[in-house]
Amino acid sequence: MAMKIGVIGAGAVGSACLLATVMRGCAREIVVVNRDRKRAIGVATDLRYGAALSPTVDIRDGDYADLTGAALVMITAGVNEKAGGATDRSDPAGRLRLLDRNVEVYRQILPQLFTAVPDAVVLVVTDPPDPLAELVRASGFKHVMSTGTFLDSLRFRHHVARHLDVDPAAVEAQVVGEHGTTQVFLWSSARVAGVPVTEVPRQNIEQDVRYANIAIIEGIGASQYGIGMVCARIAEIVLRDERAVIPVGSFNPAYGVTLSLPSVVGRAGVERILEPSMSDEEQQALQRSADTLRGAVKRAL
Repeated sequence: MAMKIGVIGAGAVGSACLLATVMRGCAREIVVVNRDRKRAIGVATDLRYGAALSPTVDIRDGDYADLTGAALVMITAGVNEKAGGATDRSDPAGRLRLLDRNVEVYRQILPQLFTAVPDAVVLVVTDPPDPLAELVRASGFKHVMSTGTFLDSLRFRHHVARHLDVDPAAVEAQVVGEHGTTQVFLWSSARVAGVPVTEVPRQNIEQDVRYANIAIIEGIGASQYGIGMVCARIAEIVLRDERAVIPVGSFNPAYGVTLSLPSVVGRAGVERILEPSMSDEEQQALQRSADTLRGAVKRAL
């Protein structure tokens, strides 16, 4: 069983993914690929020194050929919201504004990646991850996931938990649809130990979650640590074939596009998509989210 993963892109997000994966101790071998090889060498070297404190792992910089045999490859390369001018809360396009520029980046990466590991699970992390996952699929990869609304759902749980003064792990609440401004909050099924979530300021919570990335960027220039921890958890789920249920993006034939719904994830990536019960309003909002994504894909690809 291959316990090897690859990370393409050693910027803020790629580095956070690498650190979190080393700390989680789920991979035995990690290869870092970056356009500027010197940066990959620097990040790999820095991590190696501290990796002795985690379960045994070999971290090295490499080229696409070095990814051969990887069970999972995360792609974090591309322009982020700050550099791509996607930090205006009143802009309905949100992260989709980055699509054209990051499609160009992906078009350089994917042919080389396909030659090396056509059967790997590809985890698309770069924003906007859902349309970019469509591009990865169109390039011939069969096992494609986007990080989708996993982080949004954690943010949702955090804010609900804070208002109710409980541990976020006790909150069951999902965000589905686009990882972006049209994301859908499933209030109808939000629960704490089976008790429906009421008496919380819904609108404030939605604003906090929807624009969390912008608030973080205003402070530190890139939203990186949360997504890094999420990617490490996804890597662990895939490498250990856990069949955990998490809200990540994959192609959904019912909606004709990659979007997030709770999904059973294992060795081959998304193995089954679950359709949670939704109110009519939530169902319509999800349909709108899918329409937005399909429109973006049509324009850019």
